Amino acid sequence: MSPITTHVLDTSRGQPAAGVPITLSMLPEGDGAARAMGSGITDADGRLRVLLPDGDLDPGVYRLTFDTCHYFRALGVANFYPEVAVTFQVRAAGEHYHVPLLLSPFGYSTYRGS
Repeated sequence: MSPITTHVLDTSRGQPAAGVPITLSMLPEGDGAARAMGSGITDADGRLRVLLPDGDLDPGVYRLTFDTCHYFRALGVANFYPEVAVTFQVRAAGEHYHVPLLLSPFGYSTYRGS
């Protein structure tokens, strides 16, 4: 299983958010640009199960960027946030990190899932 996974639910529609482009980046400790690690698009169940190959994850700071503008534009719905960036810290290699996003056109929430 990919060490980082995500799930997007559209709370305004009460359905999984299919077709959301997502990028995973690792942020540098000092100055410098973020390093792209993986990307994909949520499936019909709103899940992106493979962002990285199987294996351990290096400790560090990571960012998931959800292209919410693309998703809502495809639905013909105006939205306030063109993207949602969720930054989180991986402290221990070997753990699984599931980062769900609850989404609506004018708000969002996230948490560490299981």
